[in-house]
Amino acid sequence: MKTPICDFLRDYAAQEPVRLHMPGHKGTVHAEDITEVPGADVLYASSGIIRESEENAASLFGAARTVYSAEGSSLSIRAMLYLLALYARERGETPRILAARNAHRVFVTTAALLDIDVDWIFPQDGNYLACPVSAEALDARLCESRPTAVYLTSPDYLGNLADIAALSAVCRQHGVLLAVDNAHGAYLRFLPESLHPMQNGADICCDSAHKTLPVLTGGAYLHIAEGAPAFFASEAEKAMGIFASTSPSYLILQSLDRAYAFLADGFREALAQSVSALCALKHTLADRGFVLVGEEPLKLTLAPKSFGYTGEGVYKFLQEKNICCEFADPDFLVMMFSPGGGKEDMAQLEDALCSLQRKPPILEKSPALKRPTLALRPHDALLAPSQDLPVSQCVGKVLAAATVSCPPAVPVIACGERVGEDAPAVLQYYGIDTLNVIREPLIP
Repeated sequence: MKTPICDFLRDYAAQEPVRLHMPGHKGTVHAEDITEVPGADVLYASSGIIRESEENAASLFGAARTVYSAEGSSLSIRAMLYLLALYARERGETPRILAARNAHRVFVTTAALLDIDVDWIFPQDGNYLACPVSAEALDARLCESRPTAVYLTSPDYLGNLADIAALSAVCRQHGVLLAVDNAHGAYLRFLPESLHPMQNGADICCDSAHKTLPVLTGGAYLHIAEGAPAFFASEAEKAMGIFASTSPSYLILQSLDRAYAFLADGFREALAQSVSALCALKHTLADRGFVLVGEEPLKLTLAPKSFGYTGEGVYKFLQEKNICCEFADPDFLVMMFSPGGGKEDMAQLEDALCSLQRKPPILEKSPALKRPTLALRPHDALLAPSQDLPVSQCVGKVLAAATVSCPPAVPVIACGERVGEDAPAVLQYYGIDTLNVIREPLIP
């Protein structure tokens, strides 16, 4: 398999040139860490080795155009929203997106910066990390009004998968685009039956390659489907370049390039083995009495309160056994797997979890949050003078910026929304102690 970026970097380092260019370590930290020297191509103005590598990836993922990101899916999300805004303006419309509420904070802040109207689909059960959307429910919303696009997060942080094929069919019936944050699901392309958005009708999506593929942290993709508006492919680099660093990491680009050869040869078999092993582990834990959440093949999410523990409690228990998990809150524990880990990892986890003694269930539930009301356009709220205050002092105030940790980076309240009386209990339950709120004008 061709790996044009890897080949160039290896050949350049082998020449041992006098490096009178960036970076300042001059190759002493890593010989293949370079800048845009002649022949290295230019990310977001590509015509050489980067473009060739991206075309390899597009072919592998079944996309009309794939563009690399060295800054994670965050950059790709910003580019997606920019392209959707361009699409709306081209049609003489105000950009408006119908989005599931469990969107990443980058979606929230970018929509605010670009002054895109967002209509939210709220979850029914109050769990802010998951927002299941059925084809019937989406059809009903689209019968009420027609946005520029529908925006979904699938897989979500807990491992829930949306039925992208059914939802994309609804979008097509209404003449609406479908954008998907597939940051956690790049590997879905390589299952026996692809669950990747590109094969299931999405117009545009992002993948964080580094989350589930053998790629350095920061490596990601922006994929554009064959049926997407034609200018998406031609404007994709411009969209990425508006928000991206002009000093991309060639080590990250190299890892994206190298992944192509691995993904095209042998990855499917290794993935199938990992999925099978994790499926067996899930059955063992379910038989043991653990409650499992989500159907994502490479993610294990426990809801351990019924077993007598909080997610944070099991996280600490496993940490003491030198097992470090992806995420925990009072209700859930999230663990991510990949073919990069061995059967020994799963065996060690199984031994640890099966040694956990069952206790009386914890009956406390997460406090319910009423649907926040929008008090100010998010664009204006994000750019308003603001201050950080303890949550207890924020009731009645308007959120300026989404203050939430990453992971999970899903805001409980979005910028421009008013903090209700029920909000402090919810926020403190999830460990959020301060909010960034609009600073009220001083009264003379």
